[in-house]
Amino acid sequence: MYEQLKLDHQICFPLYALSKEITRRYTPFLAKLDLTYPQYLVMLVLWECDGQTVNQIGAKLHLDSGTLTPLLKRLQAKELIKRERSQEDERVVQVFLTPSGKDLADEACTIPEQMAQCLNLEASEVALLRKIVGKLAG
Repeated sequence: MYEQLKLDHQICFPLYALSKEITRRYTPFLAKLDLTYPQYLVMLVLWECDGQTVNQIGAKLHLDSGTLTPLLKRLQAKELIKRERSQEDERVVQVFLTPSGKDLADEACTIPEQMAQCLNLEASEVALLRKIVGKLAG
């Protein structure tokens, strides 16, 4: 077998495994909010800047509309967001937080600290990991 094809020599596999593990560790915290991890990501984008278009949210999360639309429908069914067609261009759909969606941020604000404790990493290690991953994803 080719040495370069061994799983241990791939950078993709540890990143894939880490992504799955991080998502798994978020699950109990998000369950208290009745959110899945992808729904949480959408809410993070909207808590940062409310009133974004579907395309803007998709670009930030690297999701196409076929993946994003069902997420938005579920969040709307939970009455956390509302979707409205733009008055200027009816092809454009804007997404806004509802009062319940805004209030959920108060409950969610403890999640980053809980995750940091759960990962057993020091703040400097978290910052370095974020920097390296950001550089790769960049």
